[in-house]
Amino acid sequence: MNMNRRDLLQNVAILLGGSIVGGSVFSISGCNSTDKAVNALFSQSQVDFMNEIADTILPTTSSPGAKTANVGKFMSVMVFDCYETSNQKIFMEGLKKIDELSEKKFSKSFVKVTAAQRTELLQALDKEQKEYQATKTKEAPSHYFRMMKELSVLGYFSSKEGATQALRYLPVPGKYDGAYPYKKGDKAWAT
Repeated sequence: MNMNRRDLLQNVAILLGGSIVGGSVFSISGCNSTDKAVNALFSQSQVDFMNEIADTILPTTSSPGAKTANVGKFMSVMVFDCYETSNQKIFMEGLKKIDELSEKKFSKSFVKVTAAQRTELLQALDKEQKEYQATKTKEAPSHYFRMMKELSVLGYFSSKEGATQALRYLPVPGKYDGAYPYKKGDKAWAT
């Protein structure tokens, strides 16, 4: 019998009465959905959506954009593996809010609006998160868009595309040279 990880976890959750970590997510997320799950929090369509958000933040220029680097997948892993439950919830609600804001402002979902409209929407969210971050208490959580933006940048510049094409990359670095010549406009080093 061939069983994938998702089916196995779902069966274990059922056997244990949903008491495993993330058990409640299985019951809410629709395990029988046709949208393939990436992990217990994200579906493939949500990863695709995060790729679109990240690609709006870091679009293709002379180097590949965030979508090419599949930053959405990186984001899904980081949120699932590294974020506390409260921050996971903020992040997930943030994805919904972005789509709702797009529907409200442009009468279309985020993935169906133009690149200029996406940029306009995310710039407004960036302004909002900066104002929020400036006035929030130390204990208050970060703004959802700040989380998305930080993960987009981290995911992109730690990807093969970001490290080797957006940054200068030397796979086997030589000796340290503190006086290495730098010309204005040179790419930063990945190594």
